[in-house]
Amino acid sequence: MHPRAFRWYGVITLFVIVAISYIDRINIAVLITDASFLQHIGIAPSDRVSQGLLATAFMVGYGVSAFVLTPFCAALFGVRKSLVIGLIVWGVVTFITPWFNGYGMLLASRILLGVSEGPLFSLASSYIKAHFENHENGKPNSFVNMGTGLGLALGYPLIGFLLASFDWQTSFHVLGVLNIALGIPLVVAFVKMPKSYAGMAKPESFGDAMHKVGYIVKGALHTRYLVLVTVLTSAALAYLWGASNWLPAYLKEVRGFSLREMGWLASLPQYATVLAVLLGGVLIDRIERQRVPFIFMAASAGVALSVLLAINVHDPYAAAYCLIAANFCWGLQSPAIPSTVQYCARPEHVASAFGVVNGTGSLVAGFMPALMGGVISAVSAGPGASGGAAHGFFAGFALLIGTQAVVFVCGFVLWWRERPSGMRGAIAA
Repeated sequence: MHPRAFRWYGVITLFVIVAISYIDRINIAVLITDASFLQHIGIAPSDRVSQGLLATAFMVGYGVSAFVLTPFCAALFGVRKSLVIGLIVWGVVTFITPWFNGYGMLLASRILLGVSEGPLFSLASSYIKAHFENHENGKPNSFVNMGTGLGLALGYPLIGFLLASFDWQTSFHVLGVLNIALGIPLVVAFVKMPKSYAGMAKPESFGDAMHKVGYIVKGALHTRYLVLVTVLTSAALAYLWGASNWLPAYLKEVRGFSLREMGWLASLPQYATVLAVLLGGVLIDRIERQRVPFIFMAASAGVALSVLLAINVHDPYAAAYCLIAANFCWGLQSPAIPSTVQYCARPEHVASAFGVVNGTGSLVAGFMPALMGGVISAVSAGPGASGGAAHGFFAGFALLIGTQAVVFVCGFVLWWRERPSGMRGAIAA
């Protein structure tokens, strides 16, 4: 098979792996609506902060791993072997989680799950950089990022079905088997790096390995606009994690939908994300590189307006439609993040640079579910809070609007800094 055709099999595999990983991530978001699960781990249904910390624990492990482990993966194991090891670890951790008793043990399992999944997007970005030029990386980036929306879209109704038909323990067992039985064979068969990458010299000693890792990290930290893109990514991921972790509870407790209705309604915004990510990737490949920041600006404005409408309309279905629109706008900006990192970083530093961006962004964004939980609890229990949980959730979701203001500002600054080089290119032409 022609290598240019085979490279897309690797992209499809990474798309599937990302989708599986996101089902793992939002499993807890559905389970916190189940009384037996909350009783098993020892927290009250009204304890929103503890519920939000379950998502935060995952993101802390994920962010630290993306930042710290990615250089080791790139230097010592390579893309394929690192993915296989990660799938084994997160499959086993997911499968045995029901055997953990108590809130502390569950928090530890979420941290470990996050650690095992941390390098995933950085490794995917390295694969795409190795196989695709800058002018054609929009579609493969969008395709991989579509796994985010598809995983959430399939995850909500799947976990809801397993919870309604069996019990909460079954969801962990099914996902653990899925990770290993589906993910590993696909990676082994289709994720192959070019010979120029595969033939890179491996370190001969621990000291040599540390030197190589240090070189990669140092190079990554010299990536153009690293701080700016990291701040932008933090805000973008804060929206994703805040919205996805509180959406099921919001639909069920505030808008009055049943468990089964909540499952498919929570999945609709994610399908909108899948479509938008694909459109965003196509758009990136069709516009000039200097105009990519406009995607961040326009999409963030759309997200903010949609969330504002969602928390103010009275009709529950209208609120759901607004959240679908918000996720569509978020999906448009998603592939522009790895595409920007790949554009700004040297090929050998892409995985580590994206590890810095995604790891730091995930660490910051990981606190959004807990922060939203604190706001929801405070406003719900505050003096004069006649609306109870409804007012609490509306206040919590209002935080998501602030994240998009940050994305808009970062997009504008990124465009402003790129603008002179674009003008010079036009004059030279």
